[in-house]
Amino acid sequence: MAITDWPAEERPREKLLIKGATSLSDSELLAIFLRTGVKGITAVDMAKGLLDEHGSLRDLLAADRERFCESHGLGEAKYVQLQAVLEMSRRYFDETLKRGDEITSASKVRDYLKAKLRDYQHEVFACLFLDNRHRIIQYQEMFTGTIDAASVYPREVVKRALTHNAAAIILAHNHPSGIAEPSESDKRITQRLKEALGLIDVRVLDHFVVGDEVVSFAERGLL
Repeated sequence: MAITDWPAEERPREKLLIKGATSLSDSELLAIFLRTGVKGITAVDMAKGLLDEHGSLRDLLAADRERFCESHGLGEAKYVQLQAVLEMSRRYFDETLKRGDEITSASKVRDYLKAKLRDYQHEVFACLFLDNRHRIIQYQEMFTGTIDAASVYPREVVKRALTHNAAAIILAHNHPSGIAEPSESDKRITQRLKEALGLIDVRVLDHFVVGDEVVSFAERGLL
């Protein structure tokens, strides 16, 4: 049965208009992006097949050009469209937190850091430097490691905090495995940074670990 023959409330586009984008499944969202299926296969069924083939929506979106274009029904035109959508998403999140913005929402910071760090295939450690009113001075990715570790040097973080005349800082790093549970080494480096930054009166407000979800040290009582 063609999608046009489905009840209106079950068609992805109409469902989005009626209930909002968050009501759609991954396959329904992907079907809207695909627009059409192929002969004998609806866009929704095609989307489900692609998700099964790649493992998840995230893995499909992160696929390189060659891998993406290997999939039935996809090609360079779809790849270009997808890359444009992803870049617009990145720029949108870049603009959600700009220099001078005051940090008033933990969820906004969480979404921003997730967009920045989640898709790296190696570990990246970043700092969000803030002034005494918790307004953003700068976001900086400071250390890059292997797939499972990054060397973090408290002295360099202190130097950068002094350069920015920061009064507070939010730490963040990703776990390429997707598992956001803080490790013992994460806890140790957080404590070292907290002690080092405390010597220059810079408060560590939180440390976010980014994976498939985002874990907050502050919410866990680990600071």
